[in-house]
Amino acid sequence: MKLLSDETLLDAYCKAVKLQLENDFIALLEDEIAKRALLVPSQYN
Repeated sequence: MKLLSDETLLDAYCKAVKLQLENDFIALLEDEIAKRALLVPSQYN
């Protein structure tokens, strides 16, 4: 995950939610977003 830029991470998260990918994968992305203290766009909260 450290290789992903913040922008790429947020983009991957938004697309994963939109495509209704596995909850475990979305949770993994959410954990990394929280570690980096990033803000997720409101429509994906």
